[in-house]
Amino acid sequence: MIRGLKNLTKEEKTLLNSTLCHDPKSKHKFTNWSRTFDCEPFLYLAPTTENEVIEIINFARKRGLSVKPIGSGHSPSDLACTDGIMLNMDKMNRVMEVDLENHRVTVEAGIRLKELHLVLKKWNLALSSIGSISDQSLAGVIATATHGTGIEYGCFSSIVVDLVLVDGLGRRHYCSSDVNEPLFNAARCSLGALGIITQLTIQCEPAFLLKAVQVPEKLDYILDNLIDLLDESEHMRFWWFPHTDDTVLWKANRTKEPVKPLKEGFVMDKLFGFHFYQFQLMLARYMPSVIPSITKSHYQLRFNKKVEWVDESYKVFNFDCLFPQYVNEWAVPVENTRTALNMLRALFTAEPDLKVHFPVEVRFVKKDNVMLSPCYNQYVCYIGVIMYRPYYLPVPYKKYWKAYEDIMRSLRGRPHWAKAHKFYYFDFLKAYPEFPRFLEIRQAVDPEGIFLNDYLKRHIMPPSAENCTGPLSSKSGTEKQNSKL
Repeated sequence: MIRGLKNLTKEEKTLLNSTLCHDPKSKHKFTNWSRTFDCEPFLYLAPTTENEVIEIINFARKRGLSVKPIGSGHSPSDLACTDGIMLNMDKMNRVMEVDLENHRVTVEAGIRLKELHLVLKKWNLALSSIGSISDQSLAGVIATATHGTGIEYGCFSSIVVDLVLVDGLGRRHYCSSDVNEPLFNAARCSLGALGIITQLTIQCEPAFLLKAVQVPEKLDYILDNLIDLLDESEHMRFWWFPHTDDTVLWKANRTKEPVKPLKEGFVMDKLFGFHFYQFQLMLARYMPSVIPSITKSHYQLRFNKKVEWVDESYKVFNFDCLFPQYVNEWAVPVENTRTALNMLRALFTAEPDLKVHFPVEVRFVKKDNVMLSPCYNQYVCYIGVIMYRPYYLPVPYKKYWKAYEDIMRSLRGRPHWAKAHKFYYFDFLKAYPEFPRFLEIRQAVDPEGIFLNDYLKRHIMPPSAENCTGPLSSKSGTEKQNSKL
């Protein structure tokens, strides 16, 4: 007997017995990677086929339950949280087809990026641009328009060639730029609001090596030479160290040079750069004034040097994100890059008590035509800010976030969908020309709202008594930090 469920049919018992992932007598507890949000879904299920997904949706409709798919849980927000049915899509990770002529693969949507890299390597293929980690599911990075860097390379949503989606009525939709185009452009960044994506065809390219060159530079040098730096690099990003004018500039280009992997030292990179740094930040919770000194010492000892390496593309794109963190990231039109960073620099000068962690990460992404992509119809600069949580302990960040978001808003910024932010329905109406059309499509494919959770109600749905549109007040997802911080 599954807790809280009565009068199950034989078919329902079979479905739940084959997909249930937790003790039927208790609830599963979900916590995201950074342990900033958690929830207790009523059921935690892991389908293995598209038919099971359809059956679960029909079961949820009959029982009045919501449905939310989950990948790695890496989003630092309550986007994945639900008090209904949580779908673990990890078992839907099969390769369906490989098209070597057009450099395309069709896979089930639950495949993790780290699994996908190995599959593509087998067929001498690779993704053209990826982000800093590869723990996420393919459906997850597409649902949130997750991105890498490269001014002529788009976000993950832009590489989707076609997809299959099961909607809120249990109907199966195939869509592409030629078939069901409006649904296709909405589903490529849908936040899970339109249905469950079960399979995708994505555009790849022949496997390649990247040569990365990482050098110390001053912030003003990068801002003064930004156009040239973008032109001379296929992939470029930089990390600015707040409370200083120091940056680390990272450039990567395709190469035929032999592999020369990045060498990391145990003492400097692991012992000092990870463990001792985390200990320093823990102490800095009680004495924030030491944070600038910590930042300067790490820059001088670890980053104030030129480093070069050559490796398989995904190994060069990815790097260690260290320990859990609060993180916020917005995209501004690329022409506003200098203004945004100068305003952030002025903020730290004007607010001497505001001491923040390094780095501020800056990346660049090509424009696209995906309805809710932050890159919709504009080349963008993503600016990400961070406050680490040493040993999962809370640190003050809300004042920083408020000032940062005010700057991004003033420069026509759009928040990264996976992050916790304070952008709501009327903000999206102004920022996204296709937002009303997206909501029309959402209503058509999920008229009963079974894919809505608190995050979606709070951020994208019109204000109402049922949809909270202010600060987090969640039933299905609980924010795990001191509200005074």
